[in-house]
Amino acid sequence: MSNSHDEIKRLVEASRKMLSNTTLNEDINSIRKKHGIINEQDDLISNNVTQKVNVTKNVEDKIEDSTDDTPEDKSQGYRVVGGIIVLHGKDNSDLELTTDEKIAFQETMNEFVEGVSDLVDFNKLNLYPNNVEWSGKIIDFDLDFFFTIGEENGVYVNGEMLKADDEFLEMINKLKVYYEKFKSKWAKVLASRKQTNNTEEY
Repeated sequence: MSNSHDEIKRLVEASRKMLSNTTLNEDINSIRKKHGIINEQDDLISNNVTQKVNVTKNVEDKIEDSTDDTPEDKSQGYRVVGGIIVLHGKDNSDLELTTDEKIAFQETMNEFVEGVSDLVDFNKLNLYPNNVEWSGKIIDFDLDFFFTIGEENGVYVNGEMLKADDEFLEMINKLKVYYEKFKSKWAKVLASRKQTNNTEEY
């Protein structure tokens, strides 16, 4: 029992010596031979292996390098009867929700329920300076939808093993028809926000 304990102590001590930054390569080789430790590749026993890396600092440095002198994007969420709208912008004036925008969001949800499906879970609507994104899940089809206008126009759907029957095709058609209403309404909101921002600059 004592012999195995002593052997373990020797191996631990040898490992410590090998991993210390002050040990020379010759000492490492002699320790390996003395204790019968397998000889690894030279670059695995170099000091670089045991050097500590501050991951957080490296990531922060990369983030600082990649940012311009432009102010950070800000966002502010608002709960509007049954849904959440999040405004994104550079300054606080971009984050103010107008009465017209509240009404447009309420109408958007109501029109979706009336025209597409009343079994739906809405996600938040994101209103950016140049685009609008809105998504949700149509429960009875287990179908996720995603609407976007601005930079990437379109209707996107996602689901698993969806049966392409007449009901499903009718639902897709309803989404496409409703998207045109959505696009028209929120394009006006975007234009209004841009116009407001331009008049504030003068």
